Amino acid sequence: MASGGCCTFLEILLAIFLPPLGVFLHYGCCSMEFCICLLLTILGYIPGIIYAIYVLVALDSEERHREYYTLA
Repeated sequence: MASGGCCTFLEILLAIFLPPLGVFLHYGCCSMEFCICLLLTILGYIPGIIYAIYVLVALDSEERHREYYTLA
């Protein structure tokens, strides 16, 4: 599911304050990304933030590139 720039900004902003919440809004509750983010946030707040931002920004851009390749 492709999200707009405003939604991505909101998810990243939420990921800074509550990292699992930003990942939950993008991937859902039972996804692997959410579980990893929750575990990292429990173990340490900073690793949870770093992982959440990485997942929201880097993996989202990879999914967009895959969509373009399937259209070609």
